[in-house]
Amino acid sequence: MAEPLKRRIGPGLLTAYGVGVMVGAGIYVLVGAVAGQAGVWAPLAFLLAGLIAAPTALSYAEFSTRIPEAAGEAAYVGSGLNSQFLAVLVGLAIVAAGTISAGAVLRGGVGYLSSAWDVDATWAVIGLGLALTGVAVFGALESLALVALFTVIELGGLLLVVWAGFSAPEVAEWTAPPIPLWSGIGVAAVLAFFAFIGFEDIVNMAEEVEKPSTTLPFAILMALAITTVIYGLVTLAAVRSVPSGTLSASGNPLVLVWQAGRGGTGNFLSGIAVFAALNGVLAQIVMAARVLFGLGKRSRALAVFHHANPRFGTPVLATCLIGVAVIIAAQTVQLVTLAGVTSTILLMVFVLVNLALILLKLRAPDAPFRVPFAVPVFGFVLSLAALTVALRGAL
Repeated sequence: MAEPLKRRIGPGLLTAYGVGVMVGAGIYVLVGAVAGQAGVWAPLAFLLAGLIAAPTALSYAEFSTRIPEAAGEAAYVGSGLNSQFLAVLVGLAIVAAGTISAGAVLRGGVGYLSSAWDVDATWAVIGLGLALTGVAVFGALESLALVALFTVIELGGLLLVVWAGFSAPEVAEWTAPPIPLWSGIGVAAVLAFFAFIGFEDIVNMAEEVEKPSTTLPFAILMALAITTVIYGLVTLAAVRSVPSGTLSASGNPLVLVWQAGRGGTGNFLSGIAVFAALNGVLAQIVMAARVLFGLGKRSRALAVFHHANPRFGTPVLATCLIGVAVIIAAQTVQLVTLAGVTSTILLMVFVLVNLALILLKLRAPDAPFRVPFAVPVFGFVLSLAALTVALRGAL
């Protein structure tokens, strides 16, 4: 019998984990790219991305109480659509998305690091990647405690950016905004959706959470609400104080916001952005390893990953494999490409998860936490529409 994971995580740490991976995965890295597509309307793109994510987050919240397992999405799709093959395929897609996402964020964080200090980017990626993998191996409680610490640091940095941006002179683009180009805003919203990745990671910690039937829905909804408010404030501050073209051309756009409002080099923000990136990377490594652990119960080919180390209580083999893959992804693929691929994969999964909940609610409506039937329907429609936009943008 496989060694079980240890249940040591409460609602506070789990919410911090969700906020940490969402903020670490997006706003420090992507605000410039979103502004490049949507211009001064970038806050609207983030709002649309949040609206796309919200009903699916509610669907995940209900599913998390019905099936509190690692490899959550795989279990959800397998149960709702009665397909073990599709369940494993979805689980592997989540592993790929988490790995690619972590690679994107690690690359972006090292970009901030190398822009502020004289460090070799290649060795920084390798060194930080190995260190974070080591933390993830050591323990889930320890990993999430570090995530919580990093989250406090990065949120403090974002509040400073908001203060600086709203104290800076308004740029011409803000005072006389152009007519919104909806095609650009739509593409930007799909890109901004990458910044909301993280709420779905929470469900994959189900086998290490105390009282999962109440803790999981609370953490999912709180993390999404907190992050949406933060993104709205930061993006408004950015496009108000710095021209969108300048933001999109910069490797460290939030430093420009600080300089516009407060002057100086803003190098301390580069340091905080590195903490944000490390947070996102660690959270994604932890998540992807749990999905591989859960898939090991569903597939003979992956059974080798369904083992937790007796001493650390973590899936060591799965964690090490994910850590190496993250380092390779960060070294070989461009940031915007990584973000786009991750968003597309997750939108496909969201379509299937919402469809699975629709079918499951028809068969068995009762659950410890229930959302209205319209919620997964809206989640399905919005995710499918966003996926269509993403695929068109890729062609």
